[in-house]
Amino acid sequence: MANKELNENKETLTALCETIRDLISMQDYQMCETMICQAIGAYPHAPEPHNLIGILLEKTGDHPAAMKHFRAAWALDPTYLPARQNLECYGTFFSNGRCAYDENDCIADGNGH
Repeated sequence: MANKELNENKETLTALCETIRDLISMQDYQMCETMICQAIGAYPHAPEPHNLIGILLEKTGDHPAAMKHFRAAWALDPTYLPARQNLECYGTFFSNGRCAYDENDCIADGNGH
């Protein structure tokens, strides 16, 4: 039973990542914020919502808050590669890559993160 619930949660969070990617590309930041905040409430121990709110905050110009959420995502799950990639990407004076919405973005960069 617990495995089924974990799989359903993972599928839901993966779908959320894709939805947020699309909404950010359309600059529908209000809907993004609403959906991500609901996900943070529903999945308080999952790194995905914190990573997504970090991306949203970065896109809307709140760099310090974005970095806090990337660090929170990484603290919740140190194996969650998108949070690490976003910390590396946005943790410099000049962004050195593209943001990672989910694990697929990490595989695609060819650097193993």
